[in-house]
Amino acid sequence: MDEDYKNKPENENQKKNQPLDSGSPEHSPSDQQKHHSEEPHLKPHNRPEESCHDHHNSNDHSHHGQAQAQHHEAVRNPHLDQADHIGDPHHAHHVHHNHHDHSHHLDDFKRRFWVSLALTIPILFLSEMIQKWLGISFRLPFHQYILFALSTIIFIYGGWPFLKGTIDELKIKQPGMMTLIGTAISVAFFYSSATVFFIEGQDFFWELATLIVIMLLGHWVEARSVVGASRALEELVKIMPTVAHLIQDGQVIDVPVSELKKGDQVLVRPGEKIPSDGTVTEGSSQVNESLLTGESKPVPKSSGDLVIGGSINGQGSLQITIEKTGQETYLAQVIGLVQQAQASRSRTQDLANRSAAFLFYVALAAGIISFAVWNFMKGSDFALERAVTVLVIACPHALGLAIPLVVAISTSLTARGGILIRDRRAFEAAKSVNAVVFDKTGTLTEGKFGVNRVQLVAQSPSLSSEDELLRLAAAVEMNSEHVISRAIVSRAQSLNLSIPQVQDFKAIPGKGVSSRVDGKLVQVGGASLLEELNLALEDESLKMLMKKGQTTVLVIVDGRPAGAIALSDKIRDESSEAIKKLKQMEIKVFMLTGDSEEVAKAVSEELDLDEYFSQVLPHEKAEKIKLLKSRGFQVAMVGDGLNDAPALATADVGIAIGAGTDVAIESADIILVKNNPTDVPKIINISRKTFSKMVQNLWWAAGYNIIAIPLAAGILYGQGILISPALGAVLMSLSTVIVALNSQTLRWEKGLA
Repeated sequence: MDEDYKNKPENENQKKNQPLDSGSPEHSPSDQQKHHSEEPHLKPHNRPEESCHDHHNSNDHSHHGQAQAQHHEAVRNPHLDQADHIGDPHHAHHVHHNHHDHSHHLDDFKRRFWVSLALTIPILFLSEMIQKWLGISFRLPFHQYILFALSTIIFIYGGWPFLKGTIDELKIKQPGMMTLIGTAISVAFFYSSATVFFIEGQDFFWELATLIVIMLLGHWVEARSVVGASRALEELVKIMPTVAHLIQDGQVIDVPVSELKKGDQVLVRPGEKIPSDGTVTEGSSQVNESLLTGESKPVPKSSGDLVIGGSINGQGSLQITIEKTGQETYLAQVIGLVQQAQASRSRTQDLANRSAAFLFYVALAAGIISFAVWNFMKGSDFALERAVTVLVIACPHALGLAIPLVVAISTSLTARGGILIRDRRAFEAAKSVNAVVFDKTGTLTEGKFGVNRVQLVAQSPSLSSEDELLRLAAAVEMNSEHVISRAIVSRAQSLNLSIPQVQDFKAIPGKGVSSRVDGKLVQVGGASLLEELNLALEDESLKMLMKKGQTTVLVIVDGRPAGAIALSDKIRDESSEAIKKLKQMEIKVFMLTGDSEEVAKAVSEELDLDEYFSQVLPHEKAEKIKLLKSRGFQVAMVGDGLNDAPALATADVGIAIGAGTDVAIESADIILVKNNPTDVPKIINISRKTFSKMVQNLWWAAGYNIIAIPLAAGILYGQGILISPALGAVLMSLSTVIVALNSQTLRWEKGLA
């Protein structure tokens, strides 16, 4: 590749696209600070008092959303304040309180269910219709009054959650499923009570009791699913330790994590959790980050490396300088993004909410019409039974649960795998993506130069091996900070080659460098160095190497070309697998790069891309995205979120890859913590499976109502098909339970994090 070697500026994209992962550039053993296994033998004591005013200031958080979904608040917005108070002992109490609220909600339904069930059994035996079914007959003194008393307890105690929900919905003029249930049980109770004291007619006490018991059972099962879905965030919060070992004035002081400030030095002993995000200043260890980033293997950490608060230290002691606290920490940002995704609106959820609201009025109208028609044809008892059954069976409970539960499960699971969803609309749109555009540097490639080949000239008279050629070149390049120089030296060091001292170092402006090494004159540079020295390149293997679209450095020893070193931005091992998976999903794969046509073509051919755009400046990337969209593609753009922010925003789905601990990338819809291209097909796969699960849930919920409401109204009464209120409650609760259980199966779908 004919280029001006030393005048070639470092690739601008290469500077900006360095992956922001949790590690730092490799250090040689000599660069690493000595690991101190001994800790200061000082008695810990409390930190001197200081103003904690800043730690107690927080913004209020408002809960937004339709009343239709208030019952699912634990799914939509679990622990809205958590991201603001990571490590705060007050926050730990707050989390405990939230968890207690959810557990109390679950226990409340459970307790009311068992009490109501116990009271329902005698009601069933006292009911005239049940006695007829069982072939028995008996009457107790004050028989009807006993039935009334037992039913009143069930109505007030067991039915209270539904009655309260009805009041809450009517207060804000948004009647929904609770209003339907409350109306149904109220009509049944008050009509049955009237038959005891005032009018002649058939009571509905046993129907009322069984209806409330079945509704409580359905809500209990649903509440368990809701709590299970939101528990992932609670588990993330629990990851953080509450106490840190602060190093102050040569002493180790135990302080609350909430009191740590940027710049504090802390000690992390073997097996302890790292208290907050920071940089290792002393020691080395293996750190387990699996619960935070999904990285399954322990990550080596030594001086200069970044560590994440909440990760677990291995066998070595570490001294860490705190870099981020509170809302700035990785974990706080992750929790905030998960909450944002769960609380954000989506087209599918909007459809479900509108359907549920519409269904209320349909059910109310169907109930009134059913009562009017059957009251005229068969009397008030039968008419009331039909109206109550319609109101119960039409409850849009399953519709209200269909989407939020799937969202809660998918966003929590993906977050634990290092995939963070900022915008649910874009996440839903990912299912339709048929073109993925990768920014080359730092995404498909590692974003740094590496030696990929060392080539000797045929029958070299001066050198015996490629290692000797590399050793001489590294010696000449040793003192240079150029990216190519660093790559050559790094390669020699990784092979444990001894790099000799040089003499008479000279720079040849715009051409290369020269030195005397082991008595030989060694000159290193690009093709222009040959012209400067009036040398011709005759070796065919070197000519072929220089035509492969790579940066090639020639090594001239004692005035004769001795060989060449080829360098390139290394393609990630995972890139080929990612491209293969995307093509199996029938998705076109494109690449954007600022590199030359030769380099872009070489990468494209190696990865078998469908198309590539070369020599694209950062501000031109968005135009290429628009071009693909104009060709009818649904486009996902994958970049680092830095110099390709306009392209990420222009794409249908913007994916920032390799965010590391910096996940606050506003331009991206989806953020990948790890720099792994295989997460891209995983995102699309998860989006497709999540949407499929939503559609299944909506069909279970809406399809059930389409069939059940006409049956409840008695449309097939002439054919002997009639649904009782209790059976209606069973069917309604069953649809809700099926939706809840179907949502849970998303956890076991192959391909989810």
